[in-house]
Amino acid sequence: MSAVIPDPDKFKAFAAAAEQDEGPVVMLNLLKFKEGGGAQEYATYAGLARKMIEEAGGRVVYAGRVDQILVGETGDWDMIALVEYPNRKAFLEMVSRPDYLQASEHREAGLEQTVLMATTQAARPGQA
Repeated sequence: MSAVIPDPDKFKAFAAAAEQDEGPVVMLNLLKFKEGGGAQEYATYAGLARKMIEEAGGRVVYAGRVDQILVGETGDWDMIALVEYPNRKAFLEMVSRPDYLQASEHREAGLEQTVLMATTQAARPGQA
């Protein structure tokens, strides 16, 4: 299994959830770049993807360098990014675009490994 390409079964489960879930989804990206130019390849992808994210109604909430891991042994990540989409369908439509697929070649060329998690906001204490 690739450390960069989505697992087909997990992608199908995400697509199935898109049929039920209408609310916003925030994608948590953990990123480890390849040595010798991986960060630059990923930056090329990010520049192209940002426009498509915005066209899909999404936004980059945060992107930053990983300086230290204080708790746990979760891997050796270089960067994280949080990207919000209006819903899972918007994400699926974006990643299916021909121009996104072309841009993702830079993503694959730049990443040694990644974790991508779909998250939804939890109720705050005291709220239902």
